[in-house]
Amino acid sequence: MIELDPQGLALADLLAIARQDASADFTPLARQRIEDGHALLLKLAAEGTPIYGVTTGLGAAVDTPVAPVQANIPLGRAVGVGRLANRQEVRAIMAARLAGLAQGRSGISPEAADALLALLNTGVEPEVPLLGSLGESDLAPLAHLSLALSVPLTGKDGLALVSANAASVGLGALLVADAQQVLAALLAALALSCEGYRANLSPFQPWASRLRAAPGQAEQSAALLQLLVGGDLADSPRRLQDPLSFRCATVVQGAAQQALKQLHELVELELRSGADNPALISEEARVLATANFDSTHLALAAEGLGLALSRVAACSAERIAKLLSPASSELPRFLITQPGHVGMAALQRTSSALVAEIGHLANPLPAVSVPVADRVEDYAGQALAVVDKTRRLTERVLWLASIELIVAAQAVDLRGPLQLGQGVRQVHEAVRRHVAHLDQDRSGSVDVLALSAFLQTTPFPL
Repeated sequence: MIELDPQGLALADLLAIARQDASADFTPLARQRIEDGHALLLKLAAEGTPIYGVTTGLGAAVDTPVAPVQANIPLGRAVGVGRLANRQEVRAIMAARLAGLAQGRSGISPEAADALLALLNTGVEPEVPLLGSLGESDLAPLAHLSLALSVPLTGKDGLALVSANAASVGLGALLVADAQQVLAALLAALALSCEGYRANLSPFQPWASRLRAAPGQAEQSAALLQLLVGGDLADSPRRLQDPLSFRCATVVQGAAQQALKQLHELVELELRSGADNPALISEEARVLATANFDSTHLALAAEGLGLALSRVAACSAERIAKLLSPASSELPRFLITQPGHVGMAALQRTSSALVAEIGHLANPLPAVSVPVADRVEDYAGQALAVVDKTRRLTERVLWLASIELIVAAQAVDLRGPLQLGQGVRQVHEAVRRHVAHLDQDRSGSVDVLALSAFLQTTPFPL
């Protein structure tokens, strides 16, 4: 049972809810906060205090002193199109919104909060289209989610359910977890490629990071060398200096880890924050108009992660090319010894296509969007759109990492008897459990998909 508390929800707990179907419940303190916020809302409204979305219209209609029908707020904003959120995504979105409600700042009724909690715990999966949010509250996806509730919406319930960036935050949490898996797989692929290429390990030595402490470089170099412990590669490099895709790999991957760390921290910030507008502050008996629904920081962090992963992908694709080239690797062309067989050559076409798509998806979303709500909403953070395109980018990087692992394992096989590092040996064995050595042509697609499915769910390196 995951506890929803005003202290916030850890990313690991959200993942347990989303991916392991863990149940959740409000702590007593969270329930008290929700009750206090709702009581304050009712008191201020009864006293005639203007409250946006409760005693006034919404958006451009803020100047209309007409209390909106709360049930109509999600109904009129259920305008999403595009792909439907899958089960994990729906549960991540619900968990993120429940974490926000646990802050006690939304003014939602305890009945409506419990209805959303019950929706999560009963395993119901509402249809939630993911295209339609501008990132100034994920109104459209949250509206679709709210339509599945079966309790009357009163007070500020309708607005409280949709006025948050829970879709961006929930899917951002899943993106963080996916990117962690991908970068771990890429580190394993780098280590295996170093063994297959017989790379020079000098750039990864501790002194290199001491001379210039680039973010993440020391940690990535140390992790790489740890995988190589027990092997003979340090004593038998083929070249004085290798291509940059090898030499600079831990610098590039360190930068990607830094970008991931920033997104991770911002997602956890959101999971312990009250982003409602307006917010009910019960300890001061006041209602506060906020702009805490803005998602610019999340959008920029997700953009940064995508750009960083695109650079890691470019290095990975180049290492694949070097391993396949006899002039560079001194191994059989395309890593096949049978005359007339294509070997690993066709996989390079796939890696090239993936790098092209990754580069396209890394392009930032425009900062300018068409204003809406009679130009009152004249700026948009666009976090959900950025998170979703970075998810697709990350998926493609995982396929690329799978290809590098397959190619590097083949190179190790063809290099002859080697004393592999203990960690790399485990990586090689894991690859071989899912992908057999290539001695004659077969469908490479089957191999890539089998290995990538394994990498999605298994902490790697082992």
